[in-house]
Amino acid sequence: MRLYDDEQFQVRVAWLYHVEGVTQGEIAEKLNVTRLNVNRALQDALKKGIVKVNIHSHYSPCFELEKQLKKAFNLQYVSVVPSPLKDENALKVVGSETGHYLSSLLARPSIKLFGISWGETLKFATRAVTPTKRKDLEIVSVMGGLPEGSDFNIFSVVSQLAKSFSADRTYLTLPLFSSSAESRNIIFVQEVFQETFEKIRKADGIAISAGDMSKRSLLINYSLPSDVTRKTLIEAGAVGDILGYFLDENGKIIDHPIAERVLGLNPFEFQGKPNLILAAGGKYKQKIILAALRTGIFDTLITDQSAAECVIERS
Repeated sequence: MRLYDDEQFQVRVAWLYHVEGVTQGEIAEKLNVTRLNVNRALQDALKKGIVKVNIHSHYSPCFELEKQLKKAFNLQYVSVVPSPLKDENALKVVGSETGHYLSSLLARPSIKLFGISWGETLKFATRAVTPTKRKDLEIVSVMGGLPEGSDFNIFSVVSQLAKSFSADRTYLTLPLFSSSAESRNIIFVQEVFQETFEKIRKADGIAISAGDMSKRSLLINYSLPSDVTRKTLIEAGAVGDILGYFLDENGKIIDHPIAERVLGLNPFEFQGKPNLILAAGGKYKQKIILAALRTGIFDTLITDQSAAECVIERS
């Protein structure tokens, strides 16, 4: 029998290394064996379960959730952060993590044109970005704005992000919804807006938040047309929106006239686009996060632990 295959030897080596903190070199010298024998004994002790590793950290469950979400929704990158004590503060921690991610992504020379939507999560993201000079970068808004002034409006979000990178900026100077499908069609063909839509289509990446159907949603509170109610949207199956398009639980755009009045690109136009980021968190957003992931358009997800657990359970 090879020395490192002997269980008594493995236990002795494991005890010295893991409990007493003796180095592999010192163990080899003490037991008069080669360092290779010590290394192999430690590896086999782990494989056999003689030694078991437990990582005690509030980040540990997050890593496992990231793995599950990647597999379940074919995502390239997932970041799950620990949830705050109050669920309503999830947008702050998710926003902060999104800001850190954007700091790295937008520092890449290959990213020349980047799109962003609006909302509280993305506003907090722009505040967490590490300033970097990228004068060859342009930030473009990808959805219409709120009719009322807000610190979380598209103009504020785009402006703050562009300022952090000394970048150019392009605004989509439209409300989120038109008064009718007919007026939308008239507006859409205008050259000035088509130029902006074309930029959005060519973007090297887009960060998008998601809104739920509760009354805390900025879109529900401030952007719905006067002839559309939250109740009728829910009755049509809406669980929330991305880019102003309301989705059902399966990630399909609901059958409702409001879908023909959105002054912005259909999110399904972004199918296959790289660096398409969904940034949303909180248990109260679990339905729309799951619906957004079921569209299949996102390759990146940034969320919090509570929302991630709910999404995995529901899926």
